[in-house]
Amino acid sequence: MTSKLSAVKGMNDILPPESARWEWFESQVRELMRAYGYRNVRTPIVEPTPLFVRGIGEVTDIVEKEMYSFTDSLNGEPLTLRPENTAAIVRAAVEHNLLYDGGKRLWYTGPMFRHERPQRGRYRQFHQVGAEALGFAGPDVDAELILMARRLWTMLGLRGLRLEINCLGQAPDRASHRAKLIAYFEAHAQQLDEDARRRLHSNPLRILDTKNPAMQELVQGAPRLLDELGEESRAHFEGLQQLLRASGQEFSVNARLVRGLDYYNLSVFEWVSDQLGAQGTVCAGGRYDGLIEQIGGKPAPACGWALGIERVLDLLAQAERQPQAPVPDAYVVLAHAPALPRALQVAEELRAAGLAVLMHAGGGSLKSQMKKADASGARHALIFGENEWLAGEVGVKSLRAGGEQQQRSVPLQPHSLLIDCLSGA
Repeated sequence: MTSKLSAVKGMNDILPPESARWEWFESQVRELMRAYGYRNVRTPIVEPTPLFVRGIGEVTDIVEKEMYSFTDSLNGEPLTLRPENTAAIVRAAVEHNLLYDGGKRLWYTGPMFRHERPQRGRYRQFHQVGAEALGFAGPDVDAELILMARRLWTMLGLRGLRLEINCLGQAPDRASHRAKLIAYFEAHAQQLDEDARRRLHSNPLRILDTKNPAMQELVQGAPRLLDELGEESRAHFEGLQQLLRASGQEFSVNARLVRGLDYYNLSVFEWVSDQLGAQGTVCAGGRYDGLIEQIGGKPAPACGWALGIERVLDLLAQAERQPQAPVPDAYVVLAHAPALPRALQVAEELRAAGLAVLMHAGGGSLKSQMKKADASGARHALIFGENEWLAGEVGVKSLRAGGEQQQRSVPLQPHSLLIDCLSGA
C-alpha cells in the first residue's frame, strides 16, 4: 500500500468553509486599498538570496536561522523563498524604475516562508497583506499608513488593538546609541545569553528585541535610542505624534520597540492584541528611507507595514465574526435525463445574468437530489422533470421560504421570467 503524504509541517491547507473567511477578508482589504489609492503589486515567491541578506540584515534571526534558501541546481544561483515582501517590493520598484515620475502607493498580499517552530499565530508558510508608500518623506505618510490599519480594524469589526510607536532615528543617532549600548552590555557581560554575546559588536540593537525572559530586566535598563535622537529625527517623531493625536488615535511610546529587520529608521510601529498569546503583534511597520538606495536605486524615502492574515483571522474568530460561505442562487435538479442539455443551457443563461447556479452531478433519485439541493444552501431548486421538459418549463421550488415549500412551473421562454423569479422581482 502506498504511504500517505501530508503537508509540510507548519504549512497548512485552507479548505472550505474556512476559505470563505479568507475571501471575505481579502475583499475588505481590496476595498481599503482602493479607498486610499494604493495599487496592487505581485512579486515572485522566490528571490535572489542576497536581496534579503542585504535588505533585512545579515545579523538578524530571519537571515541567520529562518530563511528557506537553496542553490539553483541548473545555474548555481542562491535563491530564497521570500521571508517578507518589503525588500522584494523595493527590488521591483528599482528594477522597473517605478519612481521615475514621483512617489507610489503600493500594496501586496501572499505567502511568506520562515523556518520557525510552528505554534499559534506563527507558521512556516504564513500570509501577509502589506502597504508600501515609496518616495514620500514626511510624517504625514507614516500617519496615513497607521490610520489605514485603524480603518481596517473598523471595517472588520475588531476592537482592543493598541498602537505602540517608537523612533529609531537616523544613522548618526544610532551610531551614538550603539556605542552606549555596547558599553552597557559589556559591563553586564555575565548576564548575556549566547545570542546576545554573538551580536554584541555586530548588531547590539537586536539584543533589545530578545525574547529571553532572563534578559528582560537587563534590557529594560539599557540606554534608550530616544535619548540620542537628533533635531531632525525628533521633529519627525513629534510630527507623527501630533498627527495621530489630531486624528483621535491613542498610542503609547515603546522605547524598546526595534522591529526584527535592519532596514528601519525613524518611525516604527506595531498594532498589538492581548488575545493572541505570545504572538501579540498583528500589524507592524515603519520607515525605511535607506533601503531603496541599499538595493541599488536612487536614494528615496519609504514607509510601510505588513499584517499577518492568520492572526487577523484568529481575532475575527474570537470576535465571532464568521462571514457566511457563498451559496448558490439555484440548484439544478435533473429528474429526467433527456432534459440535461436544456438544463445546462438554462444554467449558463442564468449565470450570464449574474446568478450563481450549481448543477447536480452524479445521478440519484429526485429525493436524494432535493436533499443535496437543500444542503447546498441554495435559495431555489430548479427541477427539470419529464412534464416540465415536455411543456418547455422548469419547476421552481423555494428552499428558504418559511412554511410549506411550494413548487411552481415557470416557462423557459422568455428567459427574463425565470431570471425575475429567482431574483425575487
